[in-house]
Amino acid sequence: MLIPKLSEFTIRRNANAKSFQRGEAYYEADAVMSLTQRGNLLQAEVEGNQAHPYQVSLSFNSGGLTSVKCTCPYDAEGWCKHIVATMLVCMRQPESIEERPTLEQLLNRLDERQTKKLLLQLVAEYPRLIEAIDRHVNWITSTPVKQPSAKTFNIDPKPFGQKVRQILRDAVRAWEDGYDDDPISEELLSVVQTAVDLSERGDGHNAIAILEAITSSCVENWDDVADYGADNYEIVQELNKAWCEAILTAELTPEEKVDIQVNLEAWQDEWDADFDLASEALRQGWDYSPLMQVLQGNIPEMGVWEEEIPDYADDLALIRLKILERQERYQEYLYLAAAEGQTEQYLTMLGRLGRIDEAITAAQAQMDTMEEAFALAKTFGQQDSLAEALDIAQIGLNLPGNCQYELGIWTSDLAQELGNREAALSALKAAFQVKASFVDYQKMAELAGENWANIKTELLQIIRTSGGWGRESAKVDIFLHEGLIDDAIKIVNELNYYHDDLVHQVMDAAISHNPSWVIANACRRAESIMDAGKAESYDQAVQWLKKARAAYLESERKADWDSYKAKLMQQHGRKRKLMGLFKEWDM
Repeated sequence: MLIPKLSEFTIRRNANAKSFQRGEAYYEADAVMSLTQRGNLLQAEVEGNQAHPYQVSLSFNSGGLTSVKCTCPYDAEGWCKHIVATMLVCMRQPESIEERPTLEQLLNRLDERQTKKLLLQLVAEYPRLIEAIDRHVNWITSTPVKQPSAKTFNIDPKPFGQKVRQILRDAVRAWEDGYDDDPISEELLSVVQTAVDLSERGDGHNAIAILEAITSSCVENWDDVADYGADNYEIVQELNKAWCEAILTAELTPEEKVDIQVNLEAWQDEWDADFDLASEALRQGWDYSPLMQVLQGNIPEMGVWEEEIPDYADDLALIRLKILERQERYQEYLYLAAAEGQTEQYLTMLGRLGRIDEAITAAQAQMDTMEEAFALAKTFGQQDSLAEALDIAQIGLNLPGNCQYELGIWTSDLAQELGNREAALSALKAAFQVKASFVDYQKMAELAGENWANIKTELLQIIRTSGGWGRESAKVDIFLHEGLIDDAIKIVNELNYYHDDLVHQVMDAAISHNPSWVIANACRRAESIMDAGKAESYDQAVQWLKKARAAYLESERKADWDSYKAKLMQQHGRKRKLMGLFKEWDM
């Protein structure tokens, strides 16, 4: 099965030029060792620089890719070379994908006895799996507590507290072993998510039981990790929101509210934490008079607040909206979104309800950020109101915001789908202004047609004056494509070793155009390595010297090269590894 909407254009857009080039080289070298599909999940093993292959995972649905991951340490912009190579195999060699059954299909082939045997064998092989099974069995077999006064819960909360303690103990051991990264946050947040999932199922009481176990365990054991510099800010922030949602989901008795408030205040003092959001949700509930007025459509100037609006007002409003949507209370959702200034949620809900004309009218009066426009445009797109989506997206490109590139690309693609080349070009230019891309540059040349000369002048001026780290590769590709070598030289002249490949690329183009620059720059880089005695980098020094030699010969200065080489050999003659490389490369 092919991934919907996958094309080389998509791959190039999501990877920088260097990653695409290297990914294509990996593809040509058959580095993608295996590619397996299970339902809407593709998994690949890709050979790399380590002993074990990297694992690439691609998730997709009918609309295209939804998730792309690789286990390599690549942390630059866009997809890594292993993802690119995998994508190219999917696109060019779909017949090489091995289709395998999904987990659900595999389990359907087993009866109850065989399934039990499988689980026992897996736990024997991976003993810690029993903890996850314990939590999930409790969760799966639970039913929401219907009586507000009930004091018992279907889920045993103890394993969750034990899991927290284990996470913190493992973190201490990791730090003692010299591990520098944060081994806590992701795992703790995963445990908190279990409670959030229960709230989303309408089971607020069990969510509260689990959150009490998690929070208590964190407070009791945090001193162990605090000694290693662990900060509780992120976990407290997520716990605060999870408590808020659970409180607003459960129907609590007055006695239960008092117990929870006592705990929240104690945890705040002991853990130096902020649970004001959860405490306010506990105080207001759903019977709070100003809130009830708003939900009936009576919206005062202060919304649901009688006095000063707190910093957590937006978080509380968004959690309430989430619950109202879950309960399909859409008109109340709209009233609350309007009262609390949640414009994006208000507009997109109108769109999702099919009230397109009403959403457009409201957008004209209320929409004031690029993000709000992008969200509404995508909602219209999902409703197949494509012309309206394009109109809103174009308006959004003229509003303030931080998603101009993403909105520009999305708008351009939509405009092309609707056959509006002018709008497609304008949107792509807006994207280019904040993130130069060689692929987008080429696409604009195609869209501009006879007007390309004027557009090109404007785009070149944009990249000459725009800053921003990480744009060097795109700028160099564009300048070299246009033969503007001096502009490319300005980009790479002072770049450090991280951009060596880019500097080599410019030097190759500049050897005949500006050999003096190549000589000066290449010799400077080589000498810094040799003078410092960095033996592990001598091969890099020789590569720079090869560029210098080529430039000397291109400018008919062989004698100068010979003289320079003799000087280097006299100065560094005792560095046997370096001299060996000189001989190997016939310097």
